[in-house]
Amino acid sequence: MKWLKRIIIALFSLALLGIGAIAAAYFYVLPDLPDVATLKSVKLQTPLRIYSHDGKLISQFGEKRRIPLKLADVPKPLLQAFIATEDNRFYEHNGIDPIGVVRAALVMLTTGEKKQGASTITMQVARNFFLTRDKTIIRKVKEIFISLHIEQLLTKDEILELYINRIYLGQRAYGVGAAAQVYYGKEVQDLTLAEMAVIAGMPKAPSTMNPITSPSRALNRRNTVLMRMHEVGYINQSEYQEALQQPITAKYHGAELDLYSPYVAEMARDYMVQKYGEEEAYTGGYNVYTTLDSGLQLLAQEALRDNVYAYDERHGYRGAAAVLWTDTQLPQEAIISALAKIAPIQGIYPAAVIAVGEQDAQVLNAAGETQTLDWAGLRWARPFISDKRQGTPPKRATDILKVGERIWVRDNGQYLQLSQLPQVASATVSLDPMTGAIRTLAGGYSFSQSQYNRVTQAKRQLGSNIKPFIYAAALEKDYTLATLINNAPINKPDTRQGTAWRPKNSPDIYGGPTRLKVGLAQSINVMSVRTLRHVGLNAVIAELTKFGFDPDDLPRNESLALGSASVTPLQVATAFNTFANGGYLVEPYYIDRVEDAYGNPVEQASPALACQPPAATEAPEAEADPFAQLAAESLPGSGVPATEPASQDDTAAQCGAPGARYAPQVISEQTAFLITSALKSVIWGGGDWSKGTGWNGTAWRAARLIKRHDIAGKTGTTNESRDTWFSGFNPTLTSTFWVGFDDHGRELGRVSWDPGAAKDQISGAEAGAKTAGPGWNEFMLHALDGTQEIAGIPPKGLVSVRIDLATGKLSRKTDHTSEFEYFISGTEPKEYITEGQDDSNIFIATPEEDLFQ
Repeated sequence: MKWLKRIIIALFSLALLGIGAIAAAYFYVLPDLPDVATLKSVKLQTPLRIYSHDGKLISQFGEKRRIPLKLADVPKPLLQAFIATEDNRFYEHNGIDPIGVVRAALVMLTTGEKKQGASTITMQVARNFFLTRDKTIIRKVKEIFISLHIEQLLTKDEILELYINRIYLGQRAYGVGAAAQVYYGKEVQDLTLAEMAVIAGMPKAPSTMNPITSPSRALNRRNTVLMRMHEVGYINQSEYQEALQQPITAKYHGAELDLYSPYVAEMARDYMVQKYGEEEAYTGGYNVYTTLDSGLQLLAQEALRDNVYAYDERHGYRGAAAVLWTDTQLPQEAIISALAKIAPIQGIYPAAVIAVGEQDAQVLNAAGETQTLDWAGLRWARPFISDKRQGTPPKRATDILKVGERIWVRDNGQYLQLSQLPQVASATVSLDPMTGAIRTLAGGYSFSQSQYNRVTQAKRQLGSNIKPFIYAAALEKDYTLATLINNAPINKPDTRQGTAWRPKNSPDIYGGPTRLKVGLAQSINVMSVRTLRHVGLNAVIAELTKFGFDPDDLPRNESLALGSASVTPLQVATAFNTFANGGYLVEPYYIDRVEDAYGNPVEQASPALACQPPAATEAPEAEADPFAQLAAESLPGSGVPATEPASQDDTAAQCGAPGARYAPQVISEQTAFLITSALKSVIWGGGDWSKGTGWNGTAWRAARLIKRHDIAGKTGTTNESRDTWFSGFNPTLTSTFWVGFDDHGRELGRVSWDPGAAKDQISGAEAGAKTAGPGWNEFMLHALDGTQEIAGIPPKGLVSVRIDLATGKLSRKTDHTSEFEYFISGTEPKEYITEGQDDSNIFIATPEEDLFQ
């Protein structure tokens, strides 16, 4: 009895001592214990994802790849694999598993090695969220107490959900959703049992048991996981055996992009970083939906590339990129190795010339494939001499290529073609006329070559693209489409630039008094200058500012009439959008909405609409536009106001809806219609060809290709063809294309005639219609394909009368000397032309007038 009492006392003392030790340990670490209540609102570090408006993934930013999942979305066998491997008594213990601790201790005592861990899933959650992985006693004590707190605060399912989303699984993948994508390129629900077992086996050692870097160790670990699942009854014998027979098939899968649009992705990334800060933007799990239409974006990028290739090739072949050997051919392995070091760019890839025939060549690519370059893919390669001069057309393949050269080739959709990396630059952007939503944007030929976004950053001289706005100012004053303006040399120069500036036509031909509509359609320079003189420089600048141009970019001299202002393609598209939508200046924007990682709305765009408020209610007072306010920090229209949405899918129905916002009307609907009518003549021309009075506009190629009468546009070319433009629209889409060199001093040059080329081979100086126009034509042809042609309905306040084409007066004739023209009511001519009469309604500012005051 005495010994029994001593034992009881000893045990009781030890128990008290243990309790005291635990209490002491608890109070010792208490100041350092985190508030586990934060797990109730934990925000998993999830990358930033950028999407098109129709849900195509454009890009992903952030070091950690994570796809947060609800527990119900994770397949049961995958959860069972983790539980069987990491903590098979998870649903039975309270955060600390005494049986597991004893078992691990016994294994260590009997083997001398730590073969089995005692950490529960709850303890791993505690460590992953609140602690480091340092192997110290204090850290383990903290881990135990935090685990007990977690079990009191959260349910088992909540703990397990945190675990499967937080656990690191190698290759920058955090959580099972990301692991399924990284290793197998699958959604988690599509994983096989064997693949689930591979993922469930990785938390122990994500690096050494990685199926990509250590497939044999991953195989052994996977089989262990399957064995434990079988032992606890999660899988039967046949499932176990079948899974064991599966090979390790994991390989690295990067983010699967659905749409390559890096310039827009970078714009969205920059916006998110500016607004939320770098850490929050990259880890907050935001999903940013842009306004891009994925189908239109692909068409725009293809049109830009094709147009750049066409320009580059008509100026000649600049020669091989490098020479790999001269006399003795390299071994095939060495050639392939050299080619593999050169990354393809926009579908152009490197190849080595291994044989040259009379009119073909054999090339080897980086995949080890031998391909044939036929004459169709070679014949374009006249030698490049300068931007203004090309050599004679080649007759044989040996005139172009030599064995041993490293060249560039591309598949043009019909055959393999000799190519080269373009030096010329280009940009394009398209807008929705109703809302200003950016539907397409390509800031250059290749983002990998240059991250410079020419759509938003490159201010280039506008050339004749400015003329519609000059004439709009004149129509708003007192001109009409039938006003005659003298197409004659200007004798009084403008000296405000410090030199005597006297503009000329291009070509240097003058036709006397000409109607305004024809002057715009044929881009006659002296008529634009005379129109500016009539309106007045200050008034023109004020008018251009209404279209969204920055007054600081507008020179205060007559060269403004010919487009000496330097503006961005986005500003140009925004201004032309005003004609397309009936006179409203809509702010361009590119972010439709922002959602959190679980799809909850964070921001939603509320664009101002191109329409009048309902007549029954008073128009809302102008207020500060949050789009414009945020735009000032980066790009016009880049901001996303945190207001309730007017979804861009139903914007047409929003006019008159409660809370709708309205864009300012900067020109009358009548003026917008008249300018659009004139811009249609740029494409379709006018007159009667059968009577010999027909005439072409500068963009006649668009009419020949697109064959629609609801398109309107304007070419633009600057001095020495340093910048070329084509901007145009139909009622549903406005688009601008620019082509030039990033080096402002380099001219686009000219092309000499190739006698072996097709009849429509472009020769002569590069210009808007020849250089930028084909890109616009190709894009709009496909963008509008399958859509109904929209008739232009004249707005109220217009009248149509038959006029004499020579004088602009009323005419009773119905032959080729007359046609119907639109006028703003009250401005139509009042006098009829009489037989043999040669007077007109010509209205020209006299040289003596100082119209700049």
